[in-house]
Amino acid sequence: MSERAAQDWPQLFASLADSSRDPRLRAFYGAGCVAADTPLQDVPLVALDVETTGLDPRENAIVSLGLVPLSLQRIRCAESRYWVVKPTGELNAESVTFHHITHSDIRHAPRLASVLEELLETMAGKVVVAHYRNIERSFLDQAVRQHLGEGLVFPIIDTMDLEARLHPKRTLSWWDRLRGREPLSIRLADSRLRYGLPLYSAHHALTDALACGELLQAQVATHYPGHTPVGAVWG
Repeated sequence: MSERAAQDWPQLFASLADSSRDPRLRAFYGAGCVAADTPLQDVPLVALDVETTGLDPRENAIVSLGLVPLSLQRIRCAESRYWVVKPTGELNAESVTFHHITHSDIRHAPRLASVLEELLETMAGKVVVAHYRNIERSFLDQAVRQHLGEGLVFPIIDTMDLEARLHPKRTLSWWDRLRGREPLSIRLADSRLRYGLPLYSAHHALTDALACGELLQAQVATHYPGHTPVGAVWG
């Protein structure tokens, strides 16, 4: 079990609610976090996706964010949030081909700092769902440090990690490679196909957040009873 998986998140949130200097962070942590033994079926969730100018949070920046609140039974699309924000650095051709956000899209877009309060309010009291948590966690932490002078920590249910647990033997033998077999993919779109979920256009923050939330619902319905404690799947 990783260090974060073993983290007492409610206790950490209570401590950070007292020690955080910024009122937006105090409110976020003050909303609390469910205990690790809370059944998944009772956990308020929010699916999160960020699109960025690259993969290194120290060198690259967020250009869009999507949030979709949900439970295991329902996707709350009416409460979803989507922002295009002006990055601190320049767009590059490679990132534009992925997320299709161009210079004209960000010309009049707000800075991330101006949407942080609404972002944190939407996330408050919920457990985040993401596909490959390192991106969302590291980029948001770096952005909050840059704009508020303090980092941001929160538990995440990683749907990619759940697929990796379910398919631990993804490395092919030399014989399988010789026969032209492809290794099993745990990318978001490929993972959705295994559950009969439709394909969505990739690399749009709101669509990817929705896709991730639906994937978690399918994973739990197929592999986890509703009384599974959230501590068994978050990190």
